[in-house]
Amino acid sequence: MRWGTAAVVAAAAVGAGAVVLVVGRRASERMVRPVATVQESGPVLVRSLGVGRITFSRSPESLRPGRWAVEWGEDGHAVVEEVLHSDEQGVTRRLVRADQGTLTPGTEVRFTPRVHLGDPTRALGLAYTETAVDGELGDLPAWYLDGKRGTWVILVHGPEADRRQTLPVLPVLDRLGLPALAVTYRGDEGAPASPDGYSHFGETEWRDVEAAIRLALGHGAGRVILYGWSVGATMVLQAAARSAWANAVSGLVLDSPVLDLPATARRDAERLGLKGAAAELGALAAQGRTGVDLADFARIAEGGDLRVPTLLLHSPGDRVSPFRSAERLAAARPDVVSLQSFPGADHATLWNTAPDRYTELLRRWLTPLL
Repeated sequence: MRWGTAAVVAAAAVGAGAVVLVVGRRASERMVRPVATVQESGPVLVRSLGVGRITFSRSPESLRPGRWAVEWGEDGHAVVEEVLHSDEQGVTRRLVRADQGTLTPGTEVRFTPRVHLGDPTRALGLAYTETAVDGELGDLPAWYLDGKRGTWVILVHGPEADRRQTLPVLPVLDRLGLPALAVTYRGDEGAPASPDGYSHFGETEWRDVEAAIRLALGHGAGRVILYGWSVGATMVLQAAARSAWANAVSGLVLDSPVLDLPATARRDAERLGLKGAAAELGALAAQGRTGVDLADFARIAEGGDLRVPTLLLHSPGDRVSPFRSAERLAAARPDVVSLQSFPGADHATLWNTAPDRYTELLRRWLTPLL
């Protein structure tokens, strides 16, 4: 295995014995015990406010294209869109709405992808039902949104997110009349913990996606489309390849999927500030603690089991999951995979960077599957 060779190099570089174990365990902790958090920037200063506009200090965050939330204090939240003007003095963006708190010049804010707050009704005015999927470890909370079609869309968030990650795509599903089931899985808040307390990068969690497929089929769905973000997309791939109900799957949508686990694990360690051999140790420790079968993971990620149309959404600038892995999958399976690139986006923030393009791509791709 590739990580086996890296273990020797890493151990030699960092040291032996207890030091190696401590470094590896620390580096792997966030990978094996992900916590739902919001990706956020460093502080950005509000310079001035006007009707429908807000000017920030100039920074890479305030210049990001697309639609973003700005948050401050305990619960301040507003939404901004396109850049109207920028110069050395600041960046002026369109202010869409201020949901909570009061913005004033001098306020320090953080840019985050969490444009929508709360549940589908609070965030979007869409009726929904709280339900639960009967998973092998217990009940898994889910949102169900009704629709007239016989094909359901099952939505699976990423490991450092929660069901709110699915909110931006619910309006287009509603317009198309597609019932939607936004699910949780083991380890999520309100869901049963994994028996060992670890995330397994989809290798066990895919069975919770399978349980959601069973629920959909048991409640009248004729077919299902599986839609996932980050490792949630990896779970979707695993379920489509392994589930006994895979013949009911008519399509996959993969947003920023993790397809090269060793590379992603190294990058995740680097996000903690670890470099070189320490990052390698973190990747190795994550594999050892979770027991992931890398050969099987790689086989599924290469697309040999794909049988249905697959929309693959990814960014060349993704700092977690390498874009080259998406390119390899698309090149290996051009018969079923459509790769759409979102330059300038980071991991799982593709919709934020280009919301109109993202929504239209999704609408066009879904329409033939109705």
